[in-house]
Amino acid sequence: MKRRNFLVAAAGGLVAAGTGLPAWAQAAAGESYAAFLSGLRQQALAAGMPSSIVEQSLALAPAPNQDVLKLDRHQPEFTLTWAQYRDRVVSPTREEKGQQTYQQVRNSLSSISERFGCDDDAVMGIWGLESGFGERQGRFNVIEALATLAYDGRRAAFFRSELIKAMQILARGVISPSDMLGSYAGAMGQPQFMPSAYLRFAADGDGDGRCNIWSSELDVFASIANYLGRSGWQRGEPWGEEVAVPLGSNGQFTSFAATKSRHAPVHPVSTWQALGVRPVQSSGFLAPQATGSLLQPDGPGGQAFLVYRNFRVIRAYNPSDYYALAVGILGGRITR
Repeated sequence: MKRRNFLVAAAGGLVAAGTGLPAWAQAAAGESYAAFLSGLRQQALAAGMPSSIVEQSLALAPAPNQDVLKLDRHQPEFTLTWAQYRDRVVSPTREEKGQQTYQQVRNSLSSISERFGCDDDAVMGIWGLESGFGERQGRFNVIEALATLAYDGRRAAFFRSELIKAMQILARGVISPSDMLGSYAGAMGQPQFMPSAYLRFAADGDGDGRCNIWSSELDVFASIANYLGRSGWQRGEPWGEEVAVPLGSNGQFTSFAATKSRHAPVHPVSTWQALGVRPVQSSGFLAPQATGSLLQPDGPGGQAFLVYRNFRVIRAYNPSDYYALAVGILGGRITR
């Protein structure tokens, strides 16, 4: 157990005699959900949570949510190719919806993007993928979902920590416990922030002193832009671009194309150009002075991209090449 957590519990007089462990940890190791909630209550109070928030929160989680457990235990195991994933998430319907929505919010979004050092296309791409531009935020109460996974999940310690952080958010009065909705895994609101991400990156875009990522579009924009800006986004630079690559006699690219970005070497665009890589768009490379990696997520014969440093910033939001490519493509089509 982390020393910081041990000291917090000890200061609250909650260390079980002879065990060296706080009482909440002892309860969590037991078989009873009631004992688990009792330990959780003690932990939250020792961490300084107001008793009213603790009681309101735990009243929403009287028993493990079976739908949450079912989703957690039976996640799909099939693997999509990049082409399949692209066609599923960067659909014409989502693209059209995004373009219509962008025209409605463009002025306010652009101001917020500039303020936080981001660009509109990245914010729109993430907003579209995470919640369909705010239309699908998840149907689960976040406290109930996190309590369920903290008690009976694959990553109990992680979800327990997220649950305490969710109570910290509630203590700020941003939203009521019953209105704190999200995914079965506790990702919240329109940008689908975990509570820990909320505490680090949520921002006030509408100036009311709160960071409401559930119903304030301006706060949603500010929070996504703040996340990207603080993760190293370079305003005005592209995330990447589609390219054409030469094929050797055996059908393999003659250089260092990679199917996963974490394995991809980084070279100046001029180096890739000398190796025969060409931009798909006719006007030349978007970032001729940049360095980038050559990514072919479906291998030789599939789409190829030169990805730049903003691509890796999108991956800080969600560490998936498919996700980052989709965000970049969708956002670009929406804001072009």
